[in-house]
Amino acid sequence: FQQQALDIVTSPKARDAFNLDAEPMNIRERYGFRERYNAPTPDRCGVPAWSQRILFARRLVEAGVRLVTVDLRWWDTHVKGYETMRDGFLPRWDQAYTALLRDLEVRGLMDSVMVIAWGEFGRSPKVNATGGRDHYPGVFSAALSGGGIQGGAVVGSSDSKGALPKDRPVHPQDVLATMYRHLGIDTTKQYADFAGRPHPVLPFGDPVEELF
Repeated sequence: FQQQALDIVTSPKARDAFNLDAEPMNIRERYGFRERYNAPTPDRCGVPAWSQRILFARRLVEAGVRLVTVDLRWWDTHVKGYETMRDGFLPRWDQAYTALLRDLEVRGLMDSVMVIAWGEFGRSPKVNATGGRDHYPGVFSAALSGGGIQGGAVVGSSDSKGALPKDRPVHPQDVLATMYRHLGIDTTKQYADFAGRPHPVLPFGDPVEELF
């Protein structure tokens, strides 16, 4: 597995994927060349100029990389969240994310590529004293598209305050099971470590069938 991974990232095809200058300029402009957003105070969250990273992800997929993560941690707004999201993260996200989905559709890749937009936790249902929202594990959302997903479905709901699950709760492990099925990973298998202890691929969870 290590050799296969090394062969992928050192292959001429993968190296070519790193050359964003080979991409037509009209495509690059669709993803955006937005400048870095510098937060006005050091306690607020700035946003680097990361729009081209999402285009880079598409190029890696086309080069044969099976799993790509684009790190966009800059939505983590604990202070003045409204202003920071409006001026920083959201304009850049809206442009680049929709450009990716359109690009995959035009290239006939939507059936073979699953796109998951997902954080590692939710945000508190109450705004804090500094106008931001803090870490909150009770409710959060994921947007899934491509990979056989039909689109347009909303699975599960929260209460009116976004504090607790209401209908059809979906666990993070269910989202992982959905992704693993697309990748052809058997979630019922276990692998032993060097001490012989078994480690399941996924302790529990089922694919979200309402999406298909």
